[in-house]
Amino acid sequence: MIEIGRNRRVEHLVYASSSSVYGGNDTLPFRVEDRVDQPLSLYAATKKADELMSETYAHLYRLPQTGLRFFTVYGPWGRPDMAMWLFTKAIFDGQPIKVFGEGRMRRDFTYIDDIVAGVIACLDNPPIDDGMIKAGGSVSPHRIYNIGNSRSEDLGEMIALIEQACGRSTKRLMLPMQPGDVRDTFADIGELQRDLDFEPRTTIAQGVPRFVQWYRNHYNV
Repeated sequence: MIEIGRNRRVEHLVYASSSSVYGGNDTLPFRVEDRVDQPLSLYAATKKADELMSETYAHLYRLPQTGLRFFTVYGPWGRPDMAMWLFTKAIFDGQPIKVFGEGRMRRDFTYIDDIVAGVIACLDNPPIDDGMIKAGGSVSPHRIYNIGNSRSEDLGEMIALIEQACGRSTKRLMLPMQPGDVRDTFADIGELQRDLDFEPRTTIAQGVPRFVQWYRNHYNV
């Protein structure tokens, strides 16, 4: 994709990175200035590699790029392997849910509408090739932003909201942490707010019922 962008001289290439690049960082909230060279999963390593390749292309070919470190995106048409989808399906199916990390985990849940608003804002505002330091530290036309809700929510609260929206409770099977997973995520979105006036608008108290209602309609449950 970067090669296509270079050959076609695109005005701006926006790509998806991930909060997973922060690995076992225990300093919260996560900042784009933090070191991200100790990934805990192969997925995180590939996202860090994306950022490095993008920086190289921005330096060599002056290709304007923006990398977005997504924080736990959820909402309609989301990935069916994500926890919120799995929990909702299990509850409607009358099955117990598997809660990893003994339930002592926190996530910065970001509703899809807020993600889309942030992506569009980035697309419409490419980084300037002016030699100034960008978000993430590059002096090339390449910047990196965290894009999240900037709230670290308790996993148990998210489950309770799903149960409430589904109109039924469920049994929770408490399991240990999965290899490669992290205990907490929390996005510092200061740079994205400063540069592009990004403001997430959807709390999990609003977003979770919207997702569950979409799931009801989609699967007719």
